[in-house]
Amino acid sequence: MKKAVMYGAGNIGRGFIGQVLRDCGYRVVFVDINTEMVSALNKAGRYTQVIVDGNTTTTRVIDEVSAVDGKDLSAVAKEIADCDLMAVSVGTAVLPFIAPNIAAGIAERMRTTGLPLNILLCENALHAHELMGNLLRSVPGFDPECLKRVGLVRTTIGRMVPVLSSQAQREDPTRIAVESFCELPVDKDAFVGEMPFINCAVPYSPFSFYEDKKLYIHNMGHAMTAYLGYLKGYEYIWQAVADEDIFSRTRSAMLCVVKALAAEYGAELAGLISHADELLARFGNRGLGDTIARVGRDPMRKLAHGDRFAGAVSKCSKNGVACEPILEGIAASLLYQGEEGDPSAAEMLERIQHLGPVGFLKNWCRLSEADSEKCSAIFDIYSKKN
Repeated sequence: MKKAVMYGAGNIGRGFIGQVLRDCGYRVVFVDINTEMVSALNKAGRYTQVIVDGNTTTTRVIDEVSAVDGKDLSAVAKEIADCDLMAVSVGTAVLPFIAPNIAAGIAERMRTTGLPLNILLCENALHAHELMGNLLRSVPGFDPECLKRVGLVRTTIGRMVPVLSSQAQREDPTRIAVESFCELPVDKDAFVGEMPFINCAVPYSPFSFYEDKKLYIHNMGHAMTAYLGYLKGYEYIWQAVADEDIFSRTRSAMLCVVKALAAEYGAELAGLISHADELLARFGNRGLGDTIARVGRDPMRKLAHGDRFAGAVSKCSKNGVACEPILEGIAASLLYQGEEGDPSAAEMLERIQHLGPVGFLKNWCRLSEADSEKCSAIFDIYSKKN
């Protein structure tokens, strides 16, 4: 049986990529530093995936899985050295910590079989391939020539995987809930050698189109739903989507990006509009139980220059599309106070108090003065309402 290494046994690892790899006939070896998860996967040799669609649920058992401790360098390197395909989903902040393990595995692979290795980068980050490549090159003693035999393959992750309740996690730490959507866009130009069969893969070039579509339509729309929902006191994303006012405002913002991307890439406008409407329907999946707090978490990152909001404004400006609906989402986000344990929200509020809304928007989001002034005016209206 073919073997795939899935670095990261979290929501995307178990909820999406692990299942996809298993469906393609791979035995899946997870790598994670969560010793409880590693032990549970090894003990059971399988895990449970629950697919939720409104009030309907379908349970699947994903078998032929095992796990190794990410702190065991030699064990991780050995698994990477003789695998047939690899994927990574740990979060970009964690990539620097796992780069030495991946480098060790690549080096051992080149010493033994010399076979090429394709790594699916499932990180939902722009330029993830460049980040991963630079991290590997910076590992002491690693020969960068090895990377000529390594495909650092960008992907975009669209499947939504909410956090399970603490009770559900205690009952079965390997259990994961997901939506039914199962599509994996991949950068077809990045593979070394023949692209392996991945049953839900959508190979595309130039891949920047899919990255922009995911970040500026999907992620921006999702976050805007959360921040507008927060201002109305909702707990769940589905409640916010069911609110006609929030639905309309969010859709208008998403359609701004639709027009911008259609202009920039020559993409079919009708297809992008259908994509936006499909996303809104998926956001409204009550069965996911996705919360405002989860989707709205870390507003500083979401408001950073080039990220979902400011980047969407930039795309619109570049392509001559008005972006006032997106500015409404930014204004709403400035009032987000988050929940306990979200230091990003506290930092944002502190900076706004120090710099003022316009100063924050120009300094952190790097919006133009005109857009900052418009956004600040909307912020003032929202402030008075709340």
